[in-house]
Amino acid sequence: MRLSIIAAVIPLAIAAPVVEPAPLLEARGSQAIPGKYIVKLKDSATIGIMEAQAKVSSTGHVYKNVIKGFSASLTKQELERLRNDPDVEHIEQDAIISIGSITQQPGATWGLTRISHRQRGSTTYDYDTSAGQGACVYVIDTGVDDGHRDFEGRAKQIKTFVSGTRDGHGHGTHCAGTIGSKTWGVAKKVSIFGVKVLEDSGSGALSGVIAGMDFVSSDKNSRSCPKGVVASMSLGGGYSATVNQAAARLQSSGVFVAVAAGNDNRDAANTSPASEPSVCTVGATDSADRRSTFSNYGRALDIFAPGTGITSTWLNNGQNTISGTSMATPHIAGLGAYLMTLEGVKAGAVCARIQALSTKNVITNVPAGTVNYLAFNGAT
Repeated sequence: MRLSIIAAVIPLAIAAPVVEPAPLLEARGSQAIPGKYIVKLKDSATIGIMEAQAKVSSTGHVYKNVIKGFSASLTKQELERLRNDPDVEHIEQDAIISIGSITQQPGATWGLTRISHRQRGSTTYDYDTSAGQGACVYVIDTGVDDGHRDFEGRAKQIKTFVSGTRDGHGHGTHCAGTIGSKTWGVAKKVSIFGVKVLEDSGSGALSGVIAGMDFVSSDKNSRSCPKGVVASMSLGGGYSATVNQAAARLQSSGVFVAVAAGNDNRDAANTSPASEPSVCTVGATDSADRRSTFSNYGRALDIFAPGTGITSTWLNNGQNTISGTSMATPHIAGLGAYLMTLEGVKAGAVCARIQALSTKNVITNVPAGTVNYLAFNGAT
C-alpha cells in the first residue's frame, strides 16, 4: 500500500506546471529606449523594491506610490532573471514620450470666452473671482517658469526628473498659464506646482513620467490644498500599460487627472495616458466649434476644450499663441480646480461633473463613437 501511494504521487509532481516568465511589454507606437526598462512588481510582492533593485547593476527611478517598482538599464541576463522572479508582475520597455507637435499662429484668448458661454462669439470671460483658491494643480510637463509676473507668485517649480531645473521649452509654462495665470487662466486663484518630466526638447522617457506621477501622489500630502488636487498632463506616447496603471493609481489617490488626447488625428485608444479609462481625456476644438484637425478622437475621449490658437504665458514674461490637445487639457485642469472650489466636487467626480455641465452636440467633424461635449464653466 505504501509503495502504491508513492507511485501515485510521482506523476503528479512531474506534471506540475512550469511558472511562466513575467510578460515583457514592448514599446507600442513610441521610440523604444534600448536597454532601459520599467520593472513593475506585484502588489503582493514578498520582497521590497530595494531588494529587487539589488538584482541589477544600474537602476534609475524608484516608484512607491502609483506603482510598486523601478526603472533600470538591464543586460539580457538581468532581464531574464527578473522575468523569472515570482514577485515581478511585468517588465515594460522604456520609451520616448513627448508633448507632440504644436503649431504657432496668431490668435487671442477666445478659449476662455468659449468655455463661459453656451454660444460662440462672445467677447467676455465670465467667472467667479474666487475660483481656484484653495486648490492645487500639478503641471507634469517641461517645467514652469514660476517667475512670470502673470502667475502673481502662485506658481512654483518644485521637482525635476530630467536634466535642468527650469522650463527651457515654454510648453509647461503655457499650460500653467491657461490653468491659472492672471490674464489667461481659467482658475485665477489656484496654486500651481511644476514637475519637470520632459527635457527642453519637449521629449522624455515613460519612466520619468511615471516618476513624476509617483512624486505627485506623495507630495500632495505635504501641501495646503483644502479644496482639492489636480494633475495636468499635456503629453503622450504610444500605448503603455504601466503608464496607464500609474495614471489610474494617481486618480484613485484623490487627484483629478486631466490628460491630452494627442495630436495625431487618430483613435486615442492607441496612446497613453489618454487611453486610461479612469482619467479625463481631452480633445481639442477651434474657434468655429470644429474638432481641431489634429485632435485625436474615439471612445477614450471624455470632453473637448479649446485647443487651436490659444494664447498664454511663455518664457521670460512673454506670451505665445500655439495649438494642440496640450492647450485644451489645461482648460479642463483649470476647470476642475474651479469646480472643486466653487462646488466642492471631489476628484473622482470632477470629470463627470464637467461632462454634465458641458454644451452638447455643437462640435462639428466629430467621428462616430466620440463624445460631443464642449467644456463650459456654468457661469452664464
